Amino acid sequence: MKKVIVVGGGPSGLMAADVLLAAGLEVHVYDAMPSVGRKFLLAGKGGLNLTHSEPADIFASRYGDRRQQVETLLNGFDNAQVRVWAQGLGIETFVGSSGRVFPADMKAAPLLRAWLHRLRHPATGTGVQFHMRHRWTGWANNESGAVLATTLNFDSPQGPVQVAADAVVLALGGGSWARLGSNGAWVPWLQAAGVSVAPLLPSNCGFEAVVLPPAPEGEALPVQAVPASLPRGWSEHFTTRFAGQPFKSVAIQVTTSKSQTFQRKGEFVATATGVEGSLIYAASNLLRDEIVAQGHATFHLDLLPDFSAERVLAEVRHPRGTRSLSSHLKSRLHLEGIKMAILHELLSKTQINDPAQLAAAIKSLPIHLVAARPMDEAISTAGGVLFEVTDKNLMLEQLPGVFCAGEMLDWEAPTGGYLLTACFASGKAAGEGVVKNLDS
Repeated sequence: MKKVIVVGGGPSGLMAADVLLAAGLEVHVYDAMPSVGRKFLLAGKGGLNLTHSEPADIFASRYGDRRQQVETLLNGFDNAQVRVWAQGLGIETFVGSSGRVFPADMKAAPLLRAWLHRLRHPATGTGVQFHMRHRWTGWANNESGAVLATTLNFDSPQGPVQVAADAVVLALGGGSWARLGSNGAWVPWLQAAGVSVAPLLPSNCGFEAVVLPPAPEGEALPVQAVPASLPRGWSEHFTTRFAGQPFKSVAIQVTTSKSQTFQRKGEFVATATGVEGSLIYAASNLLRDEIVAQGHATFHLDLLPDFSAERVLAEVRHPRGTRSLSSHLKSRLHLEGIKMAILHELLSKTQINDPAQLAAAIKSLPIHLVAARPMDEAISTAGGVLFEVTDKNLMLEQLPGVFCAGEMLDWEAPTGGYLLTACFASGKAAGEGVVKNLDS
């Protein structure tokens, strides 16, 4: 019986182990944490979003520049097959109003327990052997210093250990949530072995904002004039009262220096230093790349996407008598709370008191961003092992017998089930790749 090592006990590693076990191989899963699936369990804390029910073409489009590579993986394990797989574990799923797919009880733990039970106790043969608190520290070398691709070094509770196998699947995750095991420590080891790795970058992340100084009277301050010395974050007044509060029923619009565009309605949250939340995450790749290229990025916030610009201007201009501006806008446009506060935060008194400028800001308020939040705070990461240095079975060209899966590959996706689905699909593909390679 041939032996395979899987390094990483997340969704992609466990899916690879599932495939390998079904093929009758001896499977050993190594993970640095005390238990597997920790990020998977965290993802299910508010309701485990397994996948999305939308049509295949739309689903594949969510992977952006890596659509072609990820779509190939999805051809072997798509969003419909995720539901079939979960049902095989005794977990029924349902499609929510947004099209997202969840377990019937919304929880991750029952699914993970059922999965691990099947891996440990298959109907026939020996189950997967799990080796916890084993941190991978790179490859062994032969007498001439060359890498032994399928002989790995680990730090364990008993000290350093070295393990050899017939094939290896690396499913080490990206660089977010280091406390759950994904810390990107593997990058220099793969690079030293000649494997090309795109830099890890935060994805589905928050951003730090700046408040620009008032423009000279009658002039618009150009975006290029964002001073590097500006303090990051909102004013103390805004932060004290509104950090942590959501902007609900708003829309954002992004146009990058490369003419890439994004526009969507939804909600996001003001933080002490900037913005985060679902609507921001959906545009995070464009915003992040714009900051990398230009040093800053801007999105325009529509505080009232259900109101036309003409109606907003008419309501702002409507005589308000003795009422304050805040009372007037609350009465005519239902504009209050954090939406009113952000206008006072970013507009000058002149702009606030000019109906045309105020109405324009309500429909298109520029929010200037200067940095993504740290990678360890991000939901996921971009970058990783380039698909171009793997073969069609996800085996590294520089390291025959070593396969990669999951978030450590160079792709990214928005939240909504796309991340998990691609992790499952790549784990399945890597496992099948090992089987093909060992049978050849």
